[in-house]
Amino acid sequence: MKAIAFGFPKLGDKREFKKLLEDFWKGKISEEELHTGMKDLALWRAELYKESVDLIPSNELSYYDFMLDTALMVGALPQRFKDFKGMETYFEMARGKNALEMTKWFNTNYHYLVPEIEREKFQLFINKPLNDYTFYKQKGYETVPHIIGPYTFLRMSKALRKKEGELPIYEIEKIEDKDQFQRLAQNLTPVYREVLKSLKEAGCQRVHIEEPALVLDTEDWQWDLVHQIYTQLSQEGLPIALFTYYDSVSDYQKYVSLPVQALHLDLVSNDENLENIEKHGFPEDKELIAGIINGRQPWRANLDEKLKLLKELSQHAPNLSVANSCPLYHLPVSVQPEEELPEGLKERLSFAKEKLKELKVLKTAFGGDETALKEVEESRKLLELSFGENAEVRRRITSLKDEDFRRDMPYEERDKLQREILNLPLFPTTTIGSFPQTEEVRKMRTAYRTGKISEEEYKNFIKKQIEKVIAFQEDVGLDVLVHGEFERTDMVEFFAFKLDGVATTKHGWVLSYGSRVYRPPIIYGDVSRPKPMTLEEITYAQSLTDKPVKGMLTGPVTILNWSYYREDVPKRVIAYQIALALLDEVRDLEEAGIKIIQIDEPAFREGVPLKRRDWQEYFNWAVKAFRLCSKAKPETQIHTHMCYSEFNEIIEYIYQMDFDVISIEASRSKGEIIEAFEKFKGWDRQIGIGVYDIHSPAVPTKEEMKLVMERALKVLPKELLWVNPDCGLKTRKWEEVEPALRNMVEMAQELRQEVMAEV
Repeated sequence: MKAIAFGFPKLGDKREFKKLLEDFWKGKISEEELHTGMKDLALWRAELYKESVDLIPSNELSYYDFMLDTALMVGALPQRFKDFKGMETYFEMARGKNALEMTKWFNTNYHYLVPEIEREKFQLFINKPLNDYTFYKQKGYETVPHIIGPYTFLRMSKALRKKEGELPIYEIEKIEDKDQFQRLAQNLTPVYREVLKSLKEAGCQRVHIEEPALVLDTEDWQWDLVHQIYTQLSQEGLPIALFTYYDSVSDYQKYVSLPVQALHLDLVSNDENLENIEKHGFPEDKELIAGIINGRQPWRANLDEKLKLLKELSQHAPNLSVANSCPLYHLPVSVQPEEELPEGLKERLSFAKEKLKELKVLKTAFGGDETALKEVEESRKLLELSFGENAEVRRRITSLKDEDFRRDMPYEERDKLQREILNLPLFPTTTIGSFPQTEEVRKMRTAYRTGKISEEEYKNFIKKQIEKVIAFQEDVGLDVLVHGEFERTDMVEFFAFKLDGVATTKHGWVLSYGSRVYRPPIIYGDVSRPKPMTLEEITYAQSLTDKPVKGMLTGPVTILNWSYYREDVPKRVIAYQIALALLDEVRDLEEAGIKIIQIDEPAFREGVPLKRRDWQEYFNWAVKAFRLCSKAKPETQIHTHMCYSEFNEIIEYIYQMDFDVISIEASRSKGEIIEAFEKFKGWDRQIGIGVYDIHSPAVPTKEEMKLVMERALKVLPKELLWVNPDCGLKTRKWEEVEPALRNMVEMAQELRQEVMAEV
C-alpha cells in the first residue's frame, strides 16, 4: 500500500508565500528574489511530503492560481493582455485593471481565476509541469506532477464572445454548447499529450490528473468525450492516475472504465462512492486511491474506523493506496502552534501536517506495525468524549415554528414604508461595509489583544477611526453609510470571537485567493450569543450623522460555510443556532434605532451541493436560516450581499430569502451577472450593482462604472438600482479607495440627473 497526499497548503509555516507576493507587488523584492523564495517554499513542501507519504507531488505551487497556470500552459491568453511579458502579464491577468473574472472553486471558499477562451486553437505555451518536475529532479526529488485535467479546465472556463457596435466589446459565458465543447476538447487534448510526452522523456514515472468536474452532473456525451480524451492521453505511455473530489463521481461505472492506471475516489463527502464499490466492485487491473482522510475538515480522524474501511476496501481492490479526500489547501498548515484553544479541543484537531501523519499511520498500521496500531486505538478513545452542549440553545431550536421564518409584512408593503422613512434618492450610493485596514489599525488591534494597550485605549482608537470614516463618507457624498469595521479582523472570525460554541485560532491561516488569507473558526459546540456583538460601534457611528448607517452582520449560512463545523449534528441545526444568535443582534440594533441592517451571505452559493438532486434539501434550510435571522420589523430595511458567485441557476432560491436589497458583483463580469435577474420573471427587489472591482488596485473611471450601470438599466427598473463597490474595501489602500468612491458617487449623481431629465 502507498500513502498518497496532494494539495498541501502553499502558505508556509509563517505565511512566507503571502509575504513574498506582497513584497514583490510593493517593489520591496526583485523578481529574482521572488523566484528564489518560491523555490525555497517548494523544497520545504517536498520535505514535508517525503516524511509521511510515498509520492511527492509537483506542479502544485502556483504564484497565484492553478487555473491561471493551466490557462497559460495551453495558451489561453486573452488578446487584451497583448504580448506575454512574464510575471508582469501573469499578475495583470490575476489582479490588474482588466483581470480575469474570479469565482468560487466548486463548493469551496477558494476563489479561482476563470480562464477565458477566445480562440478554439490551443498550443503548449508554458510547460510548468515539466519545469517543476525538472526543478525537483535537479534537487534530488522524484515527483509526480499534478495537472488540472482537460475536461475540468473546459468545464470551469468560459468562452469569450465579441459583441458588435457597443461597449463593452466582449462578454464571457460558460461553455455549454455541446459542439463547441467537443471542438475545444479535440483541440486541447494534443496539448496535454505534448505535456505528457515531455514528462515521460524527462524520466517521469507517473502523472496525477485532477478531474473534479466529474463529480458534477455529467451527461452521457460528456462521459464519452472524457473517455476519448483519456484514450488519447494514455497513448503517450505515461501511467495516469485520475483524481476526483468534493463529491461522488456522477457515473461510477463510466469512471472506473476510463483507460487509466489509477483512480482516486472521495470516500468522505458522502457514502455513494463506497456504496458503488461494494455494489459494482472495482477493476482488478487498476489502483484504487482511497480518499479517506478528510481534506476539508480539521477533525482528527477516527483511525480505528479508517483502518477497518481500508481492510474492507482491500477485498474489492487488491491494489490499494490511501490518500486525502480532496486537496489539503482548505486547511491551515499545522495545529501545533495553537495554545489558546478551549480545553480538550486541540487534541481533537488535525490540520494539513497532521493529516500527512494520519496517512502514514494508516499505511503502516495496515501493514501490521505495532506502534501505528497503538496510535489507531488512542484516536478512537479520544473521540468518544463530547463537549460544548447548551440546553437552552437546543430548546430554542426545537421550539421553532413556521411563523419564525416569515416576516410580518409582504415586501411590497415593506418597500413603501421603508422608502417613506429613508427618503433616499434614485440610485442610492453605499459601500459593502469595510474600509481600508491600515497598518496602524492592525497594529492597534494586535496591541490590544496582546495586552499592550487597555480596552479603553483600544475602544477610543476605534471611535476615532469611525469618526474619520463617517466624515469621509459624508464628504464623498454617499447616501447610506457604514461604520468601517475597523474592529473586525474578518467578517466571520469577528463573530466567532463573540459567539459561544465557536473557537478561533491564532495561526490557522488559509488562502482564499492570491495572497488573501483568513482563519476559519471552528464550530465545536452549540452556538449562542452571550451579549451584543456589534451594537456599540454601529450606534456610535449612527450618532455622528443624520444619514442612515447600516448595521453590519454576517449571515448564518456564510458563518457556517466559512467555518469548520462539527459533524455530529446536521448542518441545518448549526445554521439555525447561528441564525437565532444573529436574530437577537438584529432586535438589539432595531431597538437602538438602526433602520438598515445588512446581513451578508457571500457563501450562500458556494454551499450549494454539486449535484442538482441535492439542491432542494440544502436550500430548504439555507433559505430558512436567513429568513430566521432577518425576521425584522417591516420598517427595517434588510440588505444582503453576495459576490463572485454564479447566480443564474439559483436565482429563484435567492429570491426566496425575502430581503429588501441585495448587492452583487458586476464589475469583473462586465455586468453579465445581471442576466440572472433579467431572466427571473417578476423580480421586484432592489439590487446594488457592484461597479468597482475592489480586488484590483486600479481606480475605475466614471465611464467604466457607468457602462455597468447602463447594462443594468437595460434590464431592470431604475427604481430598483443602488450603486456600490462589488465587495468590502478592507484590503485596499486609502489612496485607491478615495478617488474610486468619488468617481462612483459622481457617476451615480450624473446618471441620476440624466435619467430624471429624460423623465
